[in-house]
Amino acid sequence: MAWRLLKIQADDQTADTISDALMSLGALSASIEDAHADTAAEQAIFGEPGDPPPGIWQQSIVTAMLDESIAVEPLLAALQKETAMKQFSYTTETIEDQDWVRATQAQFEPINITDKLWIVPTWHTSPDEEAINITLDPGLAFGTGSHPTTYLCLDWLTKQGDLSSVLDYGCGSGILAIAAKKLGADHVVGVDIDDQAVTASRFNAEQNQTDISFYDANVFEHATFDIVVANILSSALMVLAPALAKYCKTGGKIALSGILEEQSDALVARYSEWFKMDAPKQEDAWLLLTGVKK
Repeated sequence: MAWRLLKIQADDQTADTISDALMSLGALSASIEDAHADTAAEQAIFGEPGDPPPGIWQQSIVTAMLDESIAVEPLLAALQKETAMKQFSYTTETIEDQDWVRATQAQFEPINITDKLWIVPTWHTSPDEEAINITLDPGLAFGTGSHPTTYLCLDWLTKQGDLSSVLDYGCGSGILAIAAKKLGADHVVGVDIDDQAVTASRFNAEQNQTDISFYDANVFEHATFDIVVANILSSALMVLAPALAKYCKTGGKIALSGILEEQSDALVARYSEWFKMDAPKQEDAWLLLTGVKK
């Protein structure tokens, strides 16, 4: 059996309407993606704490999966009637049946962070058994090592000498906390506002045989750490600045990511109240900001 993908160009005013209409007309699934994904024009939209829900990309692609038996032209005619739109710019693609589990797994190869650190899905063997290997599968929580923000934080952690105590604030999958522990930290704590993230982090820490404590941010009690890492979003970093500064010991280090280039100056100014900030490091459009507690 095969399926047909119908991909329709849309904008922020029409994407939701087209997607909903396609589902009502019998599509097996419908998704909305940035039309400029993986290019320099990619548009970052997020739902951040305290902010309104995120909108839709200004230019989108609405993708519907259809049974192969469904004819595209009659469907488009019905879609025009359903949405009151005159015409659509679209492409189609046929997807042959396959082993979908194997196909999904094939998208996730071991990720080399540095010569001594790899992120390895459970269905792979490590390319370097002598390196520090973190076993991690894609899941519900953010952080598999493939995103530039995660890579920047992991790379930075490998270059720190003393990892005596580390706080991973906004732990997601727990990847940074696990890396810190495997890199030699004595005491590691992970914190997140998302229950699923805390659950995923605990599972991943157990899979990696690492002793790490994970907490809901709402019940986490004050403590101080030699290193504080926060790979979250810029607006949350702005709000959390006093708290993250409080968690960092005098002379300790902080690493902040989830930051786009245009957000850097405001965050450097904000954190300079407590930290002597270093020059930012960049990977694609994303930055890592680091500093030492005054």
